Amino acid sequence: MTARSAAGEAAQRGGAGARAVAQKLAAIVGPRNVVVDPAELLVYECDGLTHGRVRPDLVVLPGSTEEVAAVVRVARDASVPLVPRGAGTGLSGGARPVPGCAVLSLSRMRRILELDLENGWARVEPGVINLDVTRAVAGAGFYYAPDPSSQSVCSIGGNVAENSGGAHCLKYGFTTNHVLAARVVLSDGAVVDLGGPAPDAPGYDLLAALVGSEGMLGVVTEVTVRLLRKPETTRTFFATFPSTDEAGAAVSGIIAAGILPAAIEMMDRLAIVAAKAATGLDWPDVGAALLMDADGPRAEVEHVSARAIEIARAAGALEIRVPRDEAERQLMWKGRKSAFAAVGRISPSYLVEDGVIPRSEIARVLRDIGRLAEEAGLRVANVFHAGDGNLHPLVLYDARVPGEEERAARLGGEILRLCIRYGGSITGEHGVGAEKAAYMAEQFGPDDLDTMQRVRCAFDGAALMNPGKVFPTPRLCGEKPGPYRPHPAEVAGLAERW
Repeated sequence: MTARSAAGEAAQRGGAGARAVAQKLAAIVGPRNVVVDPAELLVYECDGLTHGRVRPDLVVLPGSTEEVAAVVRVARDASVPLVPRGAGTGLSGGARPVPGCAVLSLSRMRRILELDLENGWARVEPGVINLDVTRAVAGAGFYYAPDPSSQSVCSIGGNVAENSGGAHCLKYGFTTNHVLAARVVLSDGAVVDLGGPAPDAPGYDLLAALVGSEGMLGVVTEVTVRLLRKPETTRTFFATFPSTDEAGAAVSGIIAAGILPAAIEMMDRLAIVAAKAATGLDWPDVGAALLMDADGPRAEVEHVSARAIEIARAAGALEIRVPRDEAERQLMWKGRKSAFAAVGRISPSYLVEDGVIPRSEIARVLRDIGRLAEEAGLRVANVFHAGDGNLHPLVLYDARVPGEEERAARLGGEILRLCIRYGGSITGEHGVGAEKAAYMAEQFGPDDLDTMQRVRCAFDGAALMNPGKVFPTPRLCGEKPGPYRPHPAEVAGLAERW
């Protein structure tokens, strides 16, 4: 599409103002990298959470930090909201457009800029795929630890925005534990560097505020990530149980024994059925299964694995399998990591929730989820990071049946409330985004939310970056945080608060 035709499309959709913005953006990034065609914009209407869709006015794909800064300045001057987007694999609506916005896609920025194996870090652009970092350094005996289930397709920039975790976050931590530095474009177009490759950088830890901020503080254009040495050995075992009660008891027993697995994952019967349908695994029809990794020095790993297997047997394990070789081990993990997509084999529609509970409450919470699902007349498949209590209930429904999608959304909300009641959280690694904003006020009080807003406003006083996300009652940064006092016009019945 030429700049002239792009501007023409924008004019048809948004008038002279949109045409002017499209022309300016095309001059910065090139006409091919400004998307305004309605058919092409369909791709950007949602992220991995597909049941909420909003079409953006346009999409711009910059190729460098300088281009990002120039795009941000144009958007700010035109008061156009910006929604940063990575690979679009998020599951909370974090990259969902808002009306009248421009989506700022970072998918062209996918270079590994620098590797320093001596000091154990890599500097990458935000569009680099998570697993590609490990692939780039595997030959030298290094790897990048955070491993979301979507690691073969999700991007580092999106991982930073959501503070992504993964199966091995129990031992190795989340993205925030592996980001050393970031280059960020703020809402006024300024470029700032936060953190650094050396440990314990002086000053306020602004990097900690950035990681997990869901694109509301700025646009990340470079990330320096920590690289780890591959462990000497890894041992894996797969255990089946009559129900999630016994599997939950095994998890609690393993952790209570002082064992810190690299990963310990649980799946219930429905999730196992889905994984089998998608991968052809010969897993039995059981109530629950655990998949555990132990890694580190060989002698330690062999001792820890043997002890964990003893605890699993004592908790009521029906069968324990140890993979014969690395290929079989990878197949076991393929079954676990394909669980989300695999659910499509047993249900025409589903939504993924993401909450956290104390791991000692796993069995009770799963029973409560089963009761809520029965009351709603729906099925829920559960797969989660059992070691740190990060649940991923998959609510199954059929969008073709009138009312089922609404019932599924209500059930998902009740599951989040259940997590709060048990002392947990509404999100572990998927973020709040647009989907869970309504529940923030149930977990946090007004003063907490105002404090969070103050942090946001310190970075983005214009509220330009990813508006309408995370906070249940967004306020303009010009408003004074604190207890709400109605405007006289509202008191007089002449206006309403929205």
